[in-house]
Amino acid sequence: MFDRVRARLARFIGPEPEPEPETETEPTVGLFVDGPNVFREEFDVDLDDLRDAARELGRVGVIRLYLDEHATPGLIQAAEARGFEVIITSGDVDVKLAVDSTALAGDGTLDRLAIVSRDTDFKPVLEHAGTLGVETIAVAPGEYGRSDALRNAADEAITLES
Repeated sequence: MFDRVRARLARFIGPEPEPEPETETEPTVGLFVDGPNVFREEFDVDLDDLRDAARELGRVGVIRLYLDEHATPGLIQAAEARGFEVIITSGDVDVKLAVDSTALAGDGTLDRLAIVSRDTDFKPVLEHAGTLGVETIAVAPGEYGRSDALRNAADEAITLES
């Protein structure tokens, strides 16, 4: 019965369109690195490892390294050469990183928000992003640099190996 109805309708409105195949898109990731808290002697963090970690999480939409005015030109140059957008602030790095990451999580730019830090100041950022439906990842610079508060606030926790 339905076949006859479809055939008659097709004469008036044209053939039924083919259903579009479902395509799964890779989530857009924002990686925000708290430079002063991560690039310390006690942690052996490599910029390439950070970039690779971001790529494993999805399509990298934003990859930023936040530094203060005391950052060495070598670190800035190395980060830029590896595709990081370097943000240098004379004020508190934490505040700038928190504001930027919260804004991008809130405007729909990101599907996943990853913060590389050991600073518990970012706990509210991860919690807020989670309420917006953004998946959150806390990335620790090493086993001894892990923040339990960040790990517990995030959907996922990653510890960089030295």
